[in-house]
Amino acid sequence: MTDQTNQSGANGSGAEKPGFVPQYNKPDAPGIAMNFDNTVSLYHIVEPEDSFEQAVNDVFGLVKEAQEEYPDWPRVFYLDIRGHKGDRGGFDEDFFEFQQEFWFSTIAHFVTAFDTPLLGGLVNPEPQKNDLPDELVLKGPGSA
Repeated sequence: MTDQTNQSGANGSGAEKPGFVPQYNKPDAPGIAMNFDNTVSLYHIVEPEDSFEQAVNDVFGLVKEAQEEYPDWPRVFYLDIRGHKGDRGGFDEDFFEFQQEFWFSTIAHFVTAFDTPLLGGLVNPEPQKNDLPDELVLKGPGSA
């Protein structure tokens, strides 16, 4: 069982562990799965033909669906990306940005933990937010 108490980090940084660290395994299939520890696993695969916008809508939709089906339950999000290979951490520009910028600025706030190909597994140091917006509006460079 994982130690779930707040303690100073072992690296001497003084960082505290989150109060709740889920024990989880990636689901066998994409979608939403309820776990034994009253957490919800979300799993999405970005396919080679998916655009940045499609991936954004898909992952945000999955988080919204999980919140509706399991209100305020801790969420663990697993992401796999097929294709979209390039020179930015192994990904093309869009899916490097998707994992590095979009994920941290948008999705990470609404989950307790996540696992992405670029970032690996991380636990949100802040409490998961459950007040999701009704929709996301993507704005490109130069948009007002």
